[in-house]
Amino acid sequence: MDIESYNAFCGELAHTTHVVQWGGSHVWKVAGKVFAIAGENKDGGFRCSFKVSDLAFDILKEQPGCQGAPHLASRGMKWIQRFSDEAVDDEALKDYLRESYRLVSLGLTKKLQRELGLNQS
Repeated sequence: MDIESYNAFCGELAHTTHVVQWGGSHVWKVAGKVFAIAGENKDGGFRCSFKVSDLAFDILKEQPGCQGAPHLASRGMKWIQRFSDEAVDDEALKDYLRESYRLVSLGLTKKLQRELGLNQS
């Protein structure tokens, strides 16, 4: 995956916004809450951070090409950074991005979830 395909994919999710901040990172939000952050590695490769469940965090942080997301996991947040596709290919990354979007959406107020049509039973 590259920045263009990442941005295109995240832009297809409902009620998302995109900003470039934090030193050039491409940040995607749902209703103002961050669900994905991406940019380039020092070697020019693609890196992407996303929210995960507790179990996925414990598994993914041990996989090649993944680590706890800097600045987020160190604060106890369950975010993974995928910096190569060794263990998480592009299709799996899309699944994790969808799940991050869902997890972040669940943190919105019930009223806002209803207003945006994000009710998730």
